[in-house]
Amino acid sequence: MNQPKQSKSIRFLNFIEEKGNKLPDPITIFIAFTLLVIGVSHLLYVMGTSVSFEGVNHETGKIETLTVKAVSLLVPDGIAYMFSNVVSNFTSFVALGPVLVAMLGVGVAEKSGYISALMTNTVTKAPRRFVTPIVVLMGVLSNVAASVGYVVLVPLGAIIFLGFNRHPLAGLSAAFAGVAGGYSANLLLGTNDPLLSGITTEAANILNANYVVNPTDNWFFMFVSTFLIVIIGTLVTDKLIEPKLGPYKQVDQVDEVNKISAREKKGLFWANISILLTVVLIALLVIPENGVLRGAGGSVIQSPFMSSIIFIMMLVFLVPGIVFGFFTKTIKNDKDIARLMASSLETMSGFIVLIFFAAQFVALFNYTNLGTIIAVNGAKFLQAIHLDGAPLLVALIFITAMINLFIAADSAKWAIMAPVFVPMFMQMGISPEVTQVAYRVGDSSTNIISPLMPFFPLVVAFAQRYGKENGVGTVISLMLPYSIIILISWVIFFIIWYVLGIPVGPGTTLNY
Repeated sequence: MNQPKQSKSIRFLNFIEEKGNKLPDPITIFIAFTLLVIGVSHLLYVMGTSVSFEGVNHETGKIETLTVKAVSLLVPDGIAYMFSNVVSNFTSFVALGPVLVAMLGVGVAEKSGYISALMTNTVTKAPRRFVTPIVVLMGVLSNVAASVGYVVLVPLGAIIFLGFNRHPLAGLSAAFAGVAGGYSANLLLGTNDPLLSGITTEAANILNANYVVNPTDNWFFMFVSTFLIVIIGTLVTDKLIEPKLGPYKQVDQVDEVNKISAREKKGLFWANISILLTVVLIALLVIPENGVLRGAGGSVIQSPFMSSIIFIMMLVFLVPGIVFGFFTKTIKNDKDIARLMASSLETMSGFIVLIFFAAQFVALFNYTNLGTIIAVNGAKFLQAIHLDGAPLLVALIFITAMINLFIAADSAKWAIMAPVFVPMFMQMGISPEVTQVAYRVGDSSTNIISPLMPFFPLVVAFAQRYGKENGVGTVISLMLPYSIIILISWVIFFIIWYVLGIPVGPGTTLNY
């Protein structure tokens, strides 16, 4: 029987997947990268490599000229660092704690049958055509709560698609595109808004000591960008990724039932009521002006509430999972709850091992200052090509997108780049708020194809649930179309916005 002819784009992505999956195990790759960092750090150290840039001196709190030198891992101090920080590198890795805490709740909700019943109930009611945009939108909105999207929504995207008899990797890809590719977009303010605006203010103060960039100063642009990301994510998923994946051979097949049982329906009702009560209880701790989970001055963005969002998400899954389990008899006592929690963590064992090696690589990469050297030299190159206006901003977007492959933390990159670009762009008549928007567009677009992004190994681990052969190559081949199309479309959208002279936030201007 003749196979249907595949398009050139699908053949190209299949080629990337095939070659990518021939790469060694991700653990081996991280070990190789770590050895490479060790060797390169010593070479640059011997050569006396250093970079100078305007930055914040953490001892004085003032912006001044800082010089960063390459640090060798093969000198006595470097060797001592490698040996003495292995445990702390692992335990302090940003993705580890949130994943394990959230999985305690998600695992109980999944293994008690609550998620399965909820998805089955949704399948019988929700229109199929709205599934993809809803998953992408949920991913974008999850950025209000920082890493929750990676931990919760990426695996849920796969589960939701599977519930609609669609390929789970397409759902995983759609959710990941929303969470990481649309990281800066949102309908609401997120935790990164005050962080980035603070750094931008410090950089702007180099030229104007009274200039202040507020957390809301990119909100107009990011609000509208949310719809752009949802449209792109939906079209790429439905028109490119799913045709590439083809039908899913359901190894871990879910029960194909059209209706849930009366017992499950009752359990689902009371489980959903328990979610409502949990949310109301948390709201009572946050909404009042003197709420216990509010921060200084009644702040919600910088508050114990935002700091505890992972634990809150765990409760939002754990409570209904337990309630559903008691009603459906999948949970009979406290021992069953403990067993389901332990079982959920067992599925994460491969991820934990991978994270151990990833954490060592990231820590050593940061220790050697290689990331700073790459970022500063890239910034200086952009300075030297003498662009202005929209072309200059577009150049910043693409440089940021490239640097993002080496330094995943958005605040770390911006802390290095802002003191260079913000004052330079102010001298060219571009406001700090617009410069910050350009940075955020570039930073978000390549998150989904950066193996150095802390949650990338987690996405690979989730993909392997639906096929042991799924590896780094699989994830990159799936996410590359999102990355390219989001970057190009977002740049075009940004240029149109800039040329039309629309403010990027309330009370802002495009020109300085």
